[in-house]
Amino acid sequence: MALDTLKHVQYIKSLDKKTDTLEYWMTAHLRLNGIYWGTTALALLGHGDALDREQVVEQVLACRHSNGGYGGNPDHDPHMLSTLSAIQVLATYDALDRADTEATAKYVASLQQPDGSFAGDQWGEIDTRFLYCGVSCLSILGRLDLIDVDAAVRYLSACQNFDGGFGSVLGAESHAALVFCCVGALAILDQLHLVDADRLGWWLAERQLKNGGLNGRPEKLEDVCYSWWVLSSLSMIGRLHWINKDKLQEFILSAQDEDGGIADRPGDMPDVFHTLFGVCGLSLLGYPGLQPVDPRYCMPRAVTDRLFSHHPRE
Repeated sequence: MALDTLKHVQYIKSLDKKTDTLEYWMTAHLRLNGIYWGTTALALLGHGDALDREQVVEQVLACRHSNGGYGGNPDHDPHMLSTLSAIQVLATYDALDRADTEATAKYVASLQQPDGSFAGDQWGEIDTRFLYCGVSCLSILGRLDLIDVDAAVRYLSACQNFDGGFGSVLGAESHAALVFCCVGALAILDQLHLVDADRLGWWLAERQLKNGGLNGRPEKLEDVCYSWWVLSSLSMIGRLHWINKDKLQEFILSAQDEDGGIADRPGDMPDVFHTLFGVCGLSLLGYPGLQPVDPRYCMPRAVTDRLFSHHPRE
């Protein structure tokens, strides 16, 4: 089975036209995240010009608040998750000069807590997802100097569990998506030596099931999105060869929908979230015809190479 690139491109292009569906309105709060998932997938598929650049940039900027943060949709409250998506899209389209990046950097930095963790928004929820978003966003903007990096690293290190994995907060169980967030942040901050690579690599490799798919925790079902969360972390710690690549590739490809898009597992409905992370997984596996993805940022390697030729990540 092969990757049906053109069908996936058409599927992503069609998403903003389905405004008469319940799904479209129920996911309104994820609109900016959806733009990131779609544009990144298109770039990795080699069709980064499939959408109108100006229209995409304007959609992103319409979600910006005066404090520099971005909401999931126009008039939605700013949040760390949508702010990172906004910066990633603008960076991919080489349009960061269209935004007040200094205000955005200060907004992100304002959410760091005294112990080094980050809140997701003004309401104060703490989660290592938000720490990753803060570090990734400020790295892209070249403003890591605005935060207490040492405190952030201490918090990340304290979240490492006995099995080598990481959780959402101190003491929380290991979860593959949070492993990516913590390992990704440490990689960006050049602190991967704090990770027990062999122990974590073993835990991540154990996420592969007999059908080739990966799960996020023990005793859970396989899901295409973990093709990203698990593989990116294995890639960053140099243990990508610890899983059966052929079986995982076969599983991802089997989750393609005949009309385009990739689902969480074969037979389910496709969505843009799983389409991106399925493509990302295939890219990390070296699938032919795909652009390389940066395992630290979940962005095309060509984009991060361009970004960091202008300013250092430090």
